[in-house]
Amino acid sequence: MDMEFWISLVAIFFLLVASAFFSASETGLTGASRARLHTLAQAGNRRAALVNAIREKKDRMIGTLLLGNNAVNILASALATNILIKMFGDFGVLYATGLMTVVILIFSEVMPKTYALYHADKVAMAVSPVLRVLIAVFSPVSHIVTVIVDRTLRVFGTDVRAEPDVDNTDELRGIIDLHHGEEEAKQEQKAMLRSILDLADVWVEEIMTHRNAVQTIDLDQPLEQIVQEILDSQYTRIPVWSGTPDNIVGVIHAKALLRELQNAGGTLKGVDVAKLASEPWYIPDSTTLFDQLQAFRQRREHFALVVDEYGTLMGVVTLEDILEEIVGKIDDEHDITVAGVRKQPNGSYMIDGTVTIRDLNREFNWNLPSEHYATLAGLVLYEAQKLPEPGQVFNFHGFRFDIVRRQRNQVTLIRVTPPKDGEEVT
Repeated sequence: MDMEFWISLVAIFFLLVASAFFSASETGLTGASRARLHTLAQAGNRRAALVNAIREKKDRMIGTLLLGNNAVNILASALATNILIKMFGDFGVLYATGLMTVVILIFSEVMPKTYALYHADKVAMAVSPVLRVLIAVFSPVSHIVTVIVDRTLRVFGTDVRAEPDVDNTDELRGIIDLHHGEEEAKQEQKAMLRSILDLADVWVEEIMTHRNAVQTIDLDQPLEQIVQEILDSQYTRIPVWSGTPDNIVGVIHAKALLRELQNAGGTLKGVDVAKLASEPWYIPDSTTLFDQLQAFRQRREHFALVVDEYGTLMGVVTLEDILEEIVGKIDDEHDITVAGVRKQPNGSYMIDGTVTIRDLNREFNWNLPSEHYATLAGLVLYEAQKLPEPGQVFNFHGFRFDIVRRQRNQVTLIRVTPPKDGEEVT
């Protein structure tokens, strides 16, 4: 074999290597994590910053990669065809087509792209310096190609330059769901991150303490009784009323009372609870948790009274309630983890009707919907479309609900049996 054969063979080898480079670069640059590269760039990684700069001009990047890849593949195929025609005559075209298809497919496409697919960030940063030079060299040709592509697409009514209407929240939710780690820690982290994204979509009425469960104090009773109720309470802030329970005249802070008692020398003489109470802060039930969190921060307050559109008191919400939506239940010496829930030996749960769906979903990683109701009793009433009787059984969303107790028109106790592991929840 003459020198021309060996030169062509070496040239084909290097052209295949170049083809593999372009293929790996394409997969690496398009598949690299934008979030991770942004973090690395912020930390001072120059390669990551270069990758971000290259990807900002996607048309030039894609144009250069495809132009280079096609050029080397065609040239390698042409050289192989020339060699095989000299060796086998006209059948050399057929042999060259089959041989180069297999070689290019395996060694210049599938293999480098597979590697780059699993090491996208690493490959992208490795090829970025070389690719920057190639983009500059091929810039005139890739620009012409880009213009032709853009104008052709516009003929069909597509403008690739238009800014897409992208909701990054959905992307964040997807990243959160793909989060890996130790099972227990992973579930807690996912719950916290999802809760942060949900703050703008959840109303305070969904997490508030209902008025039936709110402790209030009657200012018209003897002072000794008022002070005793405040000192016996597990809460530091308590609404006080006069005349009727709906006439909230203020919110008393236990620390303010203790300070006043200290100033009075430990006696009740001269203590006026009504003057110690701060002015009540009313908020509408349609306020989102995000807005309310900002309002708490701006006003430097921790407690608000929730009213409906008619001004009727519905309940109270605190800063702790909102923080618990993010970090989970914050237990102290007076709290019970998911109060109103008792696990049974058979795997079911005895749950009070007033327990909220959000607390159940967070605690047990369930996926019960809560669009039209806030509590477990509300879910049963909504799905059953009637007031159920004790002993009735319902099956919703893959769960079994046994009505255990009802008082008047209120479902007070429900046995919930979740689907077993492996069963599909619909």
